[in-house]
Amino acid sequence: MGTRNAMITGWTAFAAVLMIFGGAMTFLQGISALLKDKVFVATRNYVFSFDLTGWGVIHLILGIVILLAGCALLATGAMWARTVGVVLAGLSAVANFLWIPHYPFWAMVLVAIDVFIIWALCAADHHAPA
Repeated sequence: MGTRNAMITGWTAFAAVLMIFGGAMTFLQGISALLKDKVFVATRNYVFSFDLTGWGVIHLILGIVILLAGCALLATGAMWARTVGVVLAGLSAVANFLWIPHYPFWAMVLVAIDVFIIWALCAADHHAPA
């Protein structure tokens, strides 16, 4: 039997698209935090509080890395790209959870996207044997 081209299907492709979307949104969230500090809620009653500019830089970098990893996953479908995707989605979920005091609704949307990415990348795409 011939070799099969590296092709992704099903949940892996959907997870890659969500990574690209989520990475772009996280990148834009970081830019917004750096440029428009007054857009976000300033809360003082949370157990954790961080500097908005610092979080802007973290989201900016994390967004770029997630977007690039999503492109690599979409292009190759390789196991290393899936593993990197799970790790980055986990980091993004934690970062967005800690971001809740600043922008609660959007942070929860991105946490949900990250959890779905992790699930989709861990779910096996079943292929017929070559």
